[in-house]
Amino acid sequence: MPPDGLHRASGDATEGARARLLAAAERLFAERGMAGAGLREITAAAGTNLAAVNYHFGSKEKLLEALFTQRARPIVAERLRLLALCRPGRGRPPMLEQILHAFLRPAFSHGAEFGRLRARLSVESEALYRRILSDTFDASTRTFLDAVVAALPALPRAEVTWRFHFMLGTMVSSMANSGRIQSVSDDAIDPAEPEAVLARLIPFLAAGFRAPLPKPPKPRETAPAPGTRPAARRRRP
Repeated sequence: MPPDGLHRASGDATEGARARLLAAAERLFAERGMAGAGLREITAAAGTNLAAVNYHFGSKEKLLEALFTQRARPIVAERLRLLALCRPGRGRPPMLEQILHAFLRPAFSHGAEFGRLRARLSVESEALYRRILSDTFDASTRTFLDAVVAALPALPRAEVTWRFHFMLGTMVSSMANSGRIQSVSDDAIDPAEPEAVLARLIPFLAAGFRAPLPKPPKPRETAPAPGTRPAARRRRP
């Protein structure tokens, strides 16, 4: 029977391989998406082999799910912890700004690589990506949506949901950090620094949430069918 020390060494090596696979997958999925990063490339970057992927995860899809579970859990927990601290009071920011801070700060504070991965998967249309994002974030996101609705009682829930949708898009775009704004600004602006982003993003979003209700769209005029003449207006007698 192998000595305990040998068991521990074997277990440490196994866990080390799992951690390296997750780290390599995070980087390569963020750079190329799931379809663009092959298992052989991931195992080569991790210094392991395909057998290690099968042993720890079973498939590339399960590897992505495990990565999201591991990296998203602390983000969700931190969001809910900060939300529980939100309360009105003298000297405190308005409730809306507190809620936005609680939602956004953890997203920007848990590594640029995972932020880029989330941004990439958020715009993918495959059912797998949507399910992983939904399983990971939907419950806590609904909690925050409820909090924003409560903070803006003058707005209908549907309108707040629209504005929450725009917030998610802005957050994902900022987390992606594609380099577009650096190019446009001749590198004067760099959204890689979370504090610089949040100092501007929270007031920007709060103003959007508080904007007046939009006017109802005007009804569209139906165009006449091809080959027909518009109906003549009847003259008043």
